[in-house]
Amino acid sequence: MNVALGRAVLGGALGQHRGRLALATLAIALGVALGFAVAIINATAVSEFEGGMRTLSGAADLEIRGARSGFDETVYTRVVKDRDVAAASPVVEVEASIAGRDDALRIVGIDVFRAAAVTPALVGAASDPLDLLRPGLVYVTPAVLVWLRVADGDSLVVQAGQRDVPLRIAGTLAGAADQRLGAMDIAAAQDLFGRGGTLSRIDVRLRPGVDAVAVRARLARELPPGTVIAAPSDNASTMARMTRAYRVNLNVLALVALFTGGLLVFSTQALSVVRRRAQFALLRTLGLTARALQGWMLVEGALLGVLGSAIGLGAGIALAAVALRMLGADLGAGFFRGDLPVLAIAPWAAVTFGVLGIAATLIGSLLPARDAAHAAPAAALKAGDDERAFARLRHPRVAAALLVAGALATLLPPVGGLPLAGYTAIALLLFGTLLLLPQIAARMLAWVPQPRSASGRLAVLQLRGAPGAITVSLVTTVASVALMVSMAIMVASFRVSLDAWLERLLPADVYVRAAAAGDSGWFDVDTQAAMRGIEGVARVDFLRVQSVLLDPQRPRVTILARDLPAADPGSALPLVGDAVAVPAGGPPPVWISEAVADLSGLKPGATLQLPLANGLHPFIVAGLWRDYARQQGALVVERAVYVRLTGDTTANDAAVWLRPGVSVAEFRTRLDHAWSGASRLTLATPGEIRTLSLRIFDRTFAVTYALEAAAVVIGLVGLSSAFGALVLARRREFGVLRHLGMTRGQVRGMLAIEGLLVSGIGLIVGMLLGFVMSLILIHVVNRQSFHWGMELHMPWWPLLALAVVLLVLAVITTQASARAATAHDAVRAVRDDW
Repeated sequence: MNVALGRAVLGGALGQHRGRLALATLAIALGVALGFAVAIINATAVSEFEGGMRTLSGAADLEIRGARSGFDETVYTRVVKDRDVAAASPVVEVEASIAGRDDALRIVGIDVFRAAAVTPALVGAASDPLDLLRPGLVYVTPAVLVWLRVADGDSLVVQAGQRDVPLRIAGTLAGAADQRLGAMDIAAAQDLFGRGGTLSRIDVRLRPGVDAVAVRARLARELPPGTVIAAPSDNASTMARMTRAYRVNLNVLALVALFTGGLLVFSTQALSVVRRRAQFALLRTLGLTARALQGWMLVEGALLGVLGSAIGLGAGIALAAVALRMLGADLGAGFFRGDLPVLAIAPWAAVTFGVLGIAATLIGSLLPARDAAHAAPAAALKAGDDERAFARLRHPRVAAALLVAGALATLLPPVGGLPLAGYTAIALLLFGTLLLLPQIAARMLAWVPQPRSASGRLAVLQLRGAPGAITVSLVTTVASVALMVSMAIMVASFRVSLDAWLERLLPADVYVRAAAAGDSGWFDVDTQAAMRGIEGVARVDFLRVQSVLLDPQRPRVTILARDLPAADPGSALPLVGDAVAVPAGGPPPVWISEAVADLSGLKPGATLQLPLANGLHPFIVAGLWRDYARQQGALVVERAVYVRLTGDTTANDAAVWLRPGVSVAEFRTRLDHAWSGASRLTLATPGEIRTLSLRIFDRTFAVTYALEAAAVVIGLVGLSSAFGALVLARRREFGVLRHLGMTRGQVRGMLAIEGLLVSGIGLIVGMLLGFVMSLILIHVVNRQSFHWGMELHMPWWPLLALAVVLLVLAVITTQASARAATAHDAVRAVRDDW
């Protein structure tokens, strides 16, 4: 009996609505695939990073680290003498630029005797043990041999300052096979890369049974400012926190497709219920209970969810593999580096997104199932009862409450560094608007003037009398358009703001970088003087890039020591708000990025203790500046002050102004003639830097563009499917109109007008809602996630193109559906009423 009932309830849907059910299933599959793919990529990236950290830390219980430039090596002497320290391994880390490539190789300098007891994976397999101590030799992982296409005994040429230095590959690091890593003697690394007297970190292994917390606290008191001691796992946690906002945003964007897929299921099921309303009423009169009918309808939705989730999970694995190969483990965001990662499929993610796919279809089917079960059989058996099926969609008070709650949620602070309130505000505004659609549609249709033609008049009257049917056909369209428009405005605003920021930040004629990648190249004092003395050069400003720890719980903050205009230093920066005057004779000025201000709570006029050269130095915050390059924050100080406090006279980059009439090509030629090391330099004009930066931006947002496209496709499919179903459900109405004298052409014209009006309402509501949501994305979600401010910019042409496509598709859909609905003669169309 149950099988027979199932065939009776589900058979009609599967037989008559295959196309729409297939589209709904594919929409769920798309949402599951995108979400699962992002989860796989995130898990893979974090797994790769944590694996690298385990290799580098080995058996260390604690790790001492500080500024990127390192800290005084005398710290090691104090640490190794501690009574509870079993072994301590000093390390120097350098990102060495590889000659002839735009890549850098991480090289660690180690004391092999100490590293053997703490981090044995960093000790090379040498045929002659003394090779481990000889300069000019490097041991690399098998991954490096494959990456650089070299073998044991070959030379690896790296940049040190402005010299190309060959290092012979003396063996491999078998214990770190999957990492792109090289190791050499620590003294040789210090001499080669100008790191004399400094260490990058110290790996500490404690004696068995000691209180690690107490030892950590005791050692921390002996460390210089800007240096921290922590468990190696804390570093991985810090990196995970740095990428968390990016990963969460990707997950939310992936769920957008699943949400719109759920709305498409709702629309499909609601319209299916309308078409089968008489069939369900007949089953009810034959003894099928309301509870059983509702249960079978939910089973129908669950079947769609199971099928869509199964397809989506398989597609997600394939999509993740393609994305990892094309974009890398960070999807182009620049957080992770290394070889092609191994796909890490998390079972919890598969279960989560599989359940979400099924849940989306069940939720989408719930309201139509309840309506089908509670409809009065006697009324449902008669024609003209369709609009009652949509009565449950009218909840103006609930909608108003959701809209108010959404507006208030935008005022809430982030939770754990994540804009959860911002996401909640967007969801509340979206749901509130969808519930308010019947009232919105009725009000907008009331403003439409009555056409003179019979077809147009009937079209307007039909829509005014069926606000529920309009709502069902609009929910997917409004949601998709709103989400797409909001993302399009946010991305366009970000891109335009980035372009304007680059234009402001790049005033020179040409920019010169000491190394193509990494931090092993620099300009010394002689090189700087030689560059200033080149014929045709009017002015050269140098930049030194370093990074320090302001907060032990956060990644390093970048310090930009720049040559700034003496009269008005702040004029060279894209300031946000007004700068403050720094009193003469007081602490020097520092300009902090918006990220530093948000994360530290500092404001202009506050005092910042900056750890430089193993000491704390006070600076006055002179102003805030906008920085799109460094999410964790950046500080700008005058280079003369930096040199005075640290003694570091080197530079990483140079901004060059040329005299009138001197071209960049002429400067390049004169630079080559004046200095033999010029071939190692990277030259770029502001236009080239802007083009490259925008290309990287587009690559980073490639996933966002894909998700936007998915939302648009689902919205267009939803509109086409819903309107087509509504038209086909009105065959008897068209038959009556044909009996009254309307031609097929007039019926099709009426439907074309209806399609344009419904699409117009969906466009207007969706775009207005999308604009409001974009403001939340720009000023709440983006600011709380990445601490970047930006100006609002509207992408008018893409939005206009979307409007035209949607309207054209609406007309095409209505005409195709009209042909199907008017294909039968008028007698057959109304026979059910006889």
